[in-house]
Amino acid sequence: MPLNIRHPQENTVTTFQLKLTASLLTTLALGACGGGGGNINPAVNVGPPLVVYANGVSSFDSLALAAAFAHLPIEALNGAEKDSLIFMREEEKLAYDVCAQLDILWGANNKVFENIANSEATHAEAVRQLLLRYGVGDTAATWTTGLFQNTVLHGLYTQFAANGAKSVIDALKVSAEIEEIDIFAIKEALLGIDNQDIVMVYQNLLKGSRNHLRLFVNNLLLQGVTFVPQHMDAVDYAAIISTPIER
Repeated sequence: MPLNIRHPQENTVTTFQLKLTASLLTTLALGACGGGGGNINPAVNVGPPLVVYANGVSSFDSLALAAAFAHLPIEALNGAEKDSLIFMREEEKLAYDVCAQLDILWGANNKVFENIANSEATHAEAVRQLLLRYGVGDTAATWTTGLFQNTVLHGLYTQFAANGAKSVIDALKVSAEIEEIDIFAIKEALLGIDNQDIVMVYQNLLKGSRNHLRLFVNNLLLQGVTFVPQHMDAVDYAAIISTPIER
């Protein structure tokens, strides 16, 4: 998708930035343990990069992601891959920004928004680590909530934040719709990417989005509401919803 606008940088330190900073500091602190000079030992098995909890919340583990990267080469980056990383960083920020806003409105009644917001912060950080590996500028590094260089994502945030403010059911529907968009965007991106580290992160993002879609749909069912997919093919949607959480 085209990147047509730039927003002025904000001096305000946002919750989003704090969560990403905390994730990076965790990576550095854990890497420094054990007298290894801060380097990850590829021979040490620290588990999968994506941790899936019993409720379906799926978050990246910073140490495991660093260990996975240590096994994979940094390959040539073409224009499509670079554009994809820039877009995906902002797309994951969209998911975080919306859920964080919905948590402010509805979090007292349902912790799912806080849980997913925290998870999406790790998703955005995983993409940021790819940007760092490839020396690509981070367009989302200093912007406050709801500001995006990509005009489509900027419009989606405005739409989703307004719709999600109507009721907790609308908030859950909006959140499920975002996961649909995530799934579509990641699957499309994977068609033009062959770098092993990017593919690894994107496949885990895809798994996380499928799990989060299941979680939001199940929360709607608890409210007596059946979610109708807005972007996905009915067959593809049913294939996800009818299967258990992916570990």
